[in-house]
Amino acid sequence: MSTKRKPPTLQQKKEEVNRKAILWISASLVLLIALIAVLFVFVGN
Repeated sequence: MSTKRKPPTLQQKKEEVNRKAILWISASLVLLIALIAVLFVFVGN
């Protein structure tokens, strides 16, 4: 009798978390840059 291999669910979950983390980091960076740009515009005026 051969033992069935378990699917690597942990690795898949890790990749999913990494993808979400990258998404959040990029979104926050874009927001930060936008805020800085808005501040510069207000200070310029």
